[in-house]
Amino acid sequence: MNVNARPILVVGGGIAGMTAAVEAAEVGYRVILVEKEACLGGRVMRMHRYFPKMCPPTCGFEVNARRIRQNPRITVHTLATVDGLSGIAGKFTAAITKRPRYVTGEHSLDESMTERLTSERVNTFNYGMDNTKALYLPHDMAYPPVYVLDREALSPADAEALPGIVPDGAVDLDMAEERIEVEVGAVIVATGWEPYEATNLEHLGFGRCPNVITNVVMERLASRGGPTGGDITRPSDGKKAENVAFVQCAGSRDEDHLPYCSAVCCMASLKQARYVREKNEDARASVYYIDIRTVGRHEKFYYELLEDERVSFVKGKVARVDEDPGSGDLVLDVEDTESRQKLRPTADLVVLATGMVPSTAHVGMPFELEVDEYGFIDGATSVDGIYAAGCVKHPCDVARATKESTAAALQAIQCLNRG
Repeated sequence: MNVNARPILVVGGGIAGMTAAVEAAEVGYRVILVEKEACLGGRVMRMHRYFPKMCPPTCGFEVNARRIRQNPRITVHTLATVDGLSGIAGKFTAAITKRPRYVTGEHSLDESMTERLTSERVNTFNYGMDNTKALYLPHDMAYPPVYVLDREALSPADAEALPGIVPDGAVDLDMAEERIEVEVGAVIVATGWEPYEATNLEHLGFGRCPNVITNVVMERLASRGGPTGGDITRPSDGKKAENVAFVQCAGSRDEDHLPYCSAVCCMASLKQARYVREKNEDARASVYYIDIRTVGRHEKFYYELLEDERVSFVKGKVARVDEDPGSGDLVLDVEDTESRQKLRPTADLVVLATGMVPSTAHVGMPFELEVDEYGFIDGATSVDGIYAAGCVKHPCDVARATKESTAAALQAIQCLNRG
């Protein structure tokens, strides 16, 4: 081990970035972990359960959070971005900008304090389905477990009232943006993914029909910490969903949208069909698909669902979704490619299985990297000393992302040892 090596910079604090950080730190290397959000965990923490074991993501997250908390070799910067990188492998200089949290972390805060405020913000953790107070904890398992103040959402009246609500020194409304420079030896890019923009799928009812949602929104509906307390209900009227249609390849494998397969959508919809059946034993779920792609051990997950009489599978691409104005139900136009019949089934809730888009497609990195035509980082990056892991390389599930993160950590360590 090179005891004089500079730290490893990990950009992105989701499951991939957290894994890379702890793997490198636990064999003796210093790590600087940078996350743009207020807490670690990424999009995985917005999921209700993992497939195929159907366990909550808090299981794996809690272990990694503890490993990070207990390891003095890991420095975590949240609400932070890497804005510049110069130098060569083994001798990089990174510029990091940290946005103000406006909460010092010196005192404990709780809901009894935030409830006294009137200012609210859109809850991005729940994909905008509800609001939180301007002073909020991102979610129950947030790490670091520190509140955040949305300064722009805070009203002048609440700003004036805050000193009488929170302990003295708990909030600093004058906190400023901070810019720091750090010397690092290697960089791991683990900036993750975004769901494909469903507003592009107007023909499938998104934006026109309130009861058409996306697969990521479905995860929050099923979660006990979500906007409905875990009840899968229709956004239009709060009615419990009894007949749910899953539209596969919503925009994926389509030259007008995402020409590629995102690899995880089939398993995600099968998992969500289970949510529907577990939440309501009388509910029905229908899956409209081009192909069901469940690789390896995931086949068993699919076959088990085939045995459920209240879950149906129709091989056919949905061409359009419209709303019945009287009931709010959805009407699907689909051709069953096996029977050659044109169908017009109805559902009270439609879930679009939208694909994965790399974060680099919309937000560039402050250094040159080769990306493919869709924005995924091509290969192990073209720059010596910079490595990629997880969904920023290609669509993948949690298991593959963590394996690639371990590999990226090893590559970074090898780079440091060469120096």
